[in-house]
Amino acid sequence: MENTLEKDSEQLDKDGQLPADNSAKGGAELIKGGAESGGDSRPRFEGRGRRDSRDRDRNRDSADKEFVEKLVKLNRTAKVVKGGRRFSFSALTVIGDRKGNVGYGFGKANDVSEAIRKSIDKAKRNMVKLPVKNGTIPHEITGFFKASQVILKPACSGTGIIAGGPVRAIMEAGGVTDVLSKSIGASSQYNVVKATFSGIGKLMDAKTIARNRGKSINELWG
Repeated sequence: MENTLEKDSEQLDKDGQLPADNSAKGGAELIKGGAESGGDSRPRFEGRGRRDSRDRDRNRDSADKEFVEKLVKLNRTAKVVKGGRRFSFSALTVIGDRKGNVGYGFGKANDVSEAIRKSIDKAKRNMVKLPVKNGTIPHEITGFFKASQVILKPACSGTGIIAGGPVRAIMEAGGVTDVLSKSIGASSQYNVVKATFSGIGKLMDAKTIARNRGKSINELWG
């Protein structure tokens, strides 16, 4: 009788230990497998997303580096309301690729960085062609906008950019290295920029004129 009880107790102990060990092993294996499967899939997915975002940022940075961005004017305005003052910012920027393409933009926002971003986006959408010949403009031109007047004259090599703030920013962004300029009338930076771009729009390119007339450049220059 005692032998049978001992055998039964030993069998129960064995039966009680074996499932416990198996369950622990099985649970550990399940946890390990789940951790491994989840660890393999999830970090791999997150890594791809981070890598893609880095690639997009790198492409955006390389695209932005193609343009030269110059802040011409940053203005702050205040509106008095019942709770106090509300400030807003306006930014006037000029961008160019130093290869004869320039543009300007004007943006407003409640934050400085947002106002600059808006102005740069508008400038990229309003790019114009600036004819450049041997580092200077092809001929003399005068641009008008309201009470502002800007005179642009070609200059020989080594002269440099003889211009004020807004006109200098436009010429540098467009790739002009030698030019003479004079601003007459209203000195508002916004009006000066508009007058300068009005003059740029009147500049004639020798290649375009020769193509429209059906002649070569040598025949055009005589």
